[in-house]
Amino acid sequence: MRNKLPELRGERGWSQQRLAEEIGVSRQTVISIERGRFDPSLPLAFRLARVLELPIEEIFDDD
Repeated sequence: MRNKLPELRGERGWSQQRLAEEIGVSRQTVISIERGRFDPSLPLAFRLARVLELPIEEIFDDD
């Protein structure tokens, strides 16, 4: 699953660590999600959407 996390995080000026703290995971988890090595659980995807104030569909693409 592709995602736009690096771009969305960059638009906010957030580091990977900052995003990790906002959603309650490790920095390594954020790195793995951004690189497409890990697909987040549904609850984690909802936390990302809530923190980024975007619908899940604007963050993730199931292509």
